[in-house]
Amino acid sequence: MFSYPVAWTRVTWFTLLLAPLSVLFGAAVALRRGLYNRGMLRSERLSLPVIVIGNISVGGTGKTPLVIWLVAKLRAAGYRPGIISRGYGGTNQAPLAVYADSDAAQCGDEPVLLARRSNSPVWIGKDRVAAARALLAANPDCDIIISDDGLQHYRLARDFEIAVVDGARGLGNGWLLPAGPLREPPSRLSDVGAVVLRGPVMQPVASAPAPFVMTLETAGLRNLRNANRRVDTSHFQGLRVHAMAGIGNPQQFFDTLTRLGIAHTAHAFADHHAFVASDLAFSDCDAVVMTEKDAVKCEHYAADHHWVLQVDARVDDALLHRLLERIKREH
Repeated sequence: MFSYPVAWTRVTWFTLLLAPLSVLFGAAVALRRGLYNRGMLRSERLSLPVIVIGNISVGGTGKTPLVIWLVAKLRAAGYRPGIISRGYGGTNQAPLAVYADSDAAQCGDEPVLLARRSNSPVWIGKDRVAAARALLAANPDCDIIISDDGLQHYRLARDFEIAVVDGARGLGNGWLLPAGPLREPPSRLSDVGAVVLRGPVMQPVASAPAPFVMTLETAGLRNLRNANRRVDTSHFQGLRVHAMAGIGNPQQFFDTLTRLGIAHTAHAFADHHAFVASDLAFSDCDAVVMTEKDAVKCEHYAADHHWVLQVDARVDDALLHRLLERIKREH
């Protein structure tokens, strides 16, 4: 399971021991960003608006559900968005189109999930500028780009940034790597267009923009083998349920199942874990419940007792209005 070690949640002797490395890391981060700000390293600007959704900390914060929410809102507003992603966890490096039936081992689990849920073109690539240009060449009607992650990928110029913060973990002890969980200092949040706190919010985060709160609402459970077969939580009453999650913060998934009244035995895996059949083989088991992100990697091992919990992000529409006002001013 990915959870912040104690040294990342508060200042300890171990934090202080690693402090010199954090200072060096911070200096490198500041130098790199300064070079881009001064034009000594060049950012490439596309001819259409670019929105980047990312974070300043390691570990999952809920970016992918927010991307799905935003794409749906933009489509409803008349836009034709395209999505780019690094494709983390996959083997592919060059720009590549991702489809609902793409191999997650090649493309990464999150891009495949985005292709299934967004109804928009999805392209991946280590170089996000090249991925965006390839997406536009293949989809010339696209009029806005959403980058899933990439807050620190400064070579791609952006019109609006959204930083997502886990409301439960906050920014940890507030220190940069390796003494803390941060990729950039907390002050970076004062530069973004919006900060989104993934609820439940237990660690308020000070930032210049007033933060929005994102909640994840359950949208039912579907069978991994037969997507048309859906059940409610009462289906699992009295069953021996095993829950598995290979996401940034597995405990949030397990807590969700508990709130839904699904008693279970929890099995946490590393984020982007490459599942094999044995990972789903549990003794004394009547049902296995997993996340959507994990499901795209487990379909080859699907059985009738495997179930997927679908979640949808909910955010105040004021976030959309702020974003649209910005891009309409600049384009």
